[in-house]
Amino acid sequence: MGRFADGSLMKNKYVSLVSSVVGFSVCATAFAAPVAAKRLHVMSKAAMSPDVATRAGVSIKKGLAYLVSQQRADGAWEAFGQPNPAITALVVKAIAQDRAFGSDHPVVKRGLAYVLKFVQEDGGIYVPGQGMRNYYTSVSLMALSSMKDKQHASAIRGSQRFLKKLQWDAGEGHEANSNWYGGAGYGKHKRPDLSNTQLMLEALHQSGLPADDPAFQKAMKFITRCQLMGETNDQDFAKGSRDGGFVYTAANGGESKAGVETVDSDTRLRSYGSMTYAGFKSMLYADVDRNDPRVVAAMKWIREHYTLDHNPNMPGKDAKQGLYYYYHVFARALVAWGEEIIKDGTGIPHPWRIELCEKLMSLQRTDGSWTNEADRWYEGNPHLVTAYAILSMQAALLE
Repeated sequence: MGRFADGSLMKNKYVSLVSSVVGFSVCATAFAAPVAAKRLHVMSKAAMSPDVATRAGVSIKKGLAYLVSQQRADGAWEAFGQPNPAITALVVKAIAQDRAFGSDHPVVKRGLAYVLKFVQEDGGIYVPGQGMRNYYTSVSLMALSSMKDKQHASAIRGSQRFLKKLQWDAGEGHEANSNWYGGAGYGKHKRPDLSNTQLMLEALHQSGLPADDPAFQKAMKFITRCQLMGETNDQDFAKGSRDGGFVYTAANGGESKAGVETVDSDTRLRSYGSMTYAGFKSMLYADVDRNDPRVVAAMKWIREHYTLDHNPNMPGKDAKQGLYYYYHVFARALVAWGEEIIKDGTGIPHPWRIELCEKLMSLQRTDGSWTNEADRWYEGNPHLVTAYAILSMQAALLE
């Protein structure tokens, strides 16, 4: 499989195909950061079929039309009936990445102007007092980075500095032996978790911060401690484990949003899909070697739990929770991994780009939106979930 040396040679049949799809023509360099641009692939025939690309283009067009229709007069999109800068940033990124709109479109400009109202003196982009500074700043930084506009350079640098300062390290009294070290969190306690940490790294990666920056290297301490891998994880909850999957946090003794399970008569934290893909892609962003035992174990877990029907290894009634977040990290992680076909635990090959687009198209509502009936983590909000779905398909189609 070939790779571009830079983002300048997008002249293969696949890109020509997608550029002609009904109203959908995403320029690949419109949403790849300087670092990410080097990871763009020449698509193999197995990567995407013309029929799926065409139908996915129509699906995205419908989803974007829905989002445009939902923009408030102040430029924002909503959460719980109130304007929300984080959800607005995600929607803005999804719209700006489509060539039919682009970063200069009035819808994008109004949305971004709303987000930028929340730039603070410390460089962060957040609502004071809401306790979600990492989350808000991370998704806002992703939106700013997707604009490819020098006028946002100062805001991007300020957001990068702010996120790096938020990261738990010796400056906040947590040395490398602390299970908070290297992580990021939210809430009043600001306890670090893998979800916030991977968002921070995604934003830093998309905005061009190099993998050898200390922020990535410190984060690897925390991320390694979230993996159920006794060989490399020094936390008690991982002792003896060869699972390879990830849990929500290593802080304060560990926690998994998937609960616990019994393994060889021992009760252990249960790994699950969204956090495993989040941890996996974070390791790749930090340039951890593909033969590193942590990466090998995570990829083994991904192969053995490959599915798009639910958030894998979430138990029973909870299996659909966080589903669209899962689709988004699934797409970002497999783009970073670079293989077009993933063989599952039984050896069955999966063209993941095709399968992801097919799954998302099957879940789209007639008005063009997506939503999750298993409403947890804001996924009952069609503004957020529609942005997740579009961003996932955009990654599958052109990155």
